[in-house]
Amino acid sequence: MFLLKMALLNLARHKRRTLITAFAISFGVVSFIFIDSMLKGADSESVRNLKWYETSSAKILHKEYWENRVQKSLNYNFSGSDEIIARLNGQGINGTERTEFYGEMILNKQDFGEDGNISVQVTAINPLRDEDVFHFRDTLVDGRFLNPGDEGILLGSWLAEDIGAEVGSVVTIVARGRGGFFEAMDLELLGIVNCPNPTVNRRLIMMPLDTADDYLFLEGTVSEIDIKEEDIDSVRAILRDYPDLVVLGFEDLAKDYLSMMEMEKSSSGIILFLIFIIAAVGISNTMLMTMYERFREIGMMRAMGMADGKIRIMFLLEAAGIGFLGALVGILFGIFAVFFLIHVGIDYGFATREFDLVYRVQAIFRGEWNWSTMALSALASSAISTLVAIFPINRGLKLDISSCLKHQ
Repeated sequence: MFLLKMALLNLARHKRRTLITAFAISFGVVSFIFIDSMLKGADSESVRNLKWYETSSAKILHKEYWENRVQKSLNYNFSGSDEIIARLNGQGINGTERTEFYGEMILNKQDFGEDGNISVQVTAINPLRDEDVFHFRDTLVDGRFLNPGDEGILLGSWLAEDIGAEVGSVVTIVARGRGGFFEAMDLELLGIVNCPNPTVNRRLIMMPLDTADDYLFLEGTVSEIDIKEEDIDSVRAILRDYPDLVVLGFEDLAKDYLSMMEMEKSSSGIILFLIFIIAAVGISNTMLMTMYERFREIGMMRAMGMADGKIRIMFLLEAAGIGFLGALVGILFGIFAVFFLIHVGIDYGFATREFDLVYRVQAIFRGEWNWSTMALSALASSAISTLVAIFPINRGLKLDISSCLKHQ
């Protein structure tokens, strides 16, 4: 208790140096809490936007489709989707059928200013069931949503902007049918959607499934059934009667993105390491200055019989106190920073429009509360501050008593 009291008195006696070092540590703590909150919020929102607008929670596919998914071949389509969805609904699971295929979008000079063509990916949906799993109807910003039998399409807002398309424009999409033939489809732009997923806004083209069936001779087959269900064990039980089909969960569907998230966690670790470096440099510098300024005091304590070990403990307590004070101030400002992130956020729209940032967040990055990070910051700051103070303390204690008393 005596040593703790002495350490606190020393911290109070050297207010300026204590506060400067503590604020240096607090800056690192705030930075870590802020960045961790923003990345955690971006991860959570990206996962949600993947499920709502891109992958769904799970998919039923032909067992050979996933390995050849890059081809988007209609040869892996399967039948019986209505029966499977009915059985899913009987288990309280929402599902909707879709078919995806590649094509060439041909643009005419009359509607788009110049003739040209671009490679596109088209998603054919069931307009009556799609909103049971996905959320596109809520993101419509112009025109109307698809109806069964429409000879039309929906476009993502950024894709529509890039090609100069407006509601009422007509495009021609040439795609390979299920029998290997090519079919040209003249389709009117019925609506434009602007969803929170930037990847979807860049490339989305949707059309009614029954219209695609008529053009491409799908004969009622689909390439996938998308499911709104996290627990896929019950889905697997239903698929026992369909040996050619498999169900893939979100971890498989978003494997690339989840791998990126793991890399991001490693980046967070690097940031934490840099914060530790800031703390280490600040504490080491402070303790060295303290030791040089207080050599006579140390010599006096040693001359009066105070053991080196107790002197060492006293200075280590001072270092821990500085680290704790810095962490406390950092957490306080960190709470305000995270509050700002959650309720206001940071607008990165200028970057997501021009560059693919991987995150499925369109414009505003928001944060999340992560109390464990704050607790870790406090413990780490105090611990690192204590550890890095050992070297300068030992350096100062190597001088003999007479040299300490003569020091000016």
